[in-house]
Amino acid sequence: MTIGYEGSTIDDFVKTLEVAGVEVLVDVRAVTVSRKKGFSKNGLAARLEEHGIRYIHAKDLGDPKPGREAARAGDFVTFRKVFGEHLATEAAQQAVRDVADVAKAKLTCLMCYERDPSTCHRQIVATQLRDYDLISFDLFVDKKDRYERNPEKLPGHNPSKGSATAEHRAL
Repeated sequence: MTIGYEGSTIDDFVKTLEVAGVEVLVDVRAVTVSRKKGFSKNGLAARLEEHGIRYIHAKDLGDPKPGREAARAGDFVTFRKVFGEHLATEAAQQAVRDVADVAKAKLTCLMCYERDPSTCHRQIVATQLRDYDLISFDLFVDKKDRYERNPEKLPGHNPSKGSATAEHRAL
């Protein structure tokens, strides 16, 4: 799964993860300090632990500063180029393999800031995970009530089949 915390509160964010059955949250931010209360690395890790969710910081999957600057400026071509070059490094590829190993064992969610996954590098990372037979599902904090009402539409964790199926993308 993937999720962004833009526009959300820490309470709603954690509730969304719980409703979805997330067991491990992988933070793919390069910089884990946030001005938004509860979303800096140590506070977030402690809060998640209270709810039985493991926190992992995959620093090598963070978007380099030039990529973040390009995305903020709306230059998504440059953003994708910068992040693509970074993702091709051995350190980033090792981090992808590490995340894939975790995701095959536990229901895992990639986290970054942006609400819209199409403008966030976490979607590019999720696409890389397809090479390991893992399929992603994008969670949205503001849809947690819908997830609660329709839990059968959320992907469950099935180690033999990867994560989500196409039918779950329509939720």
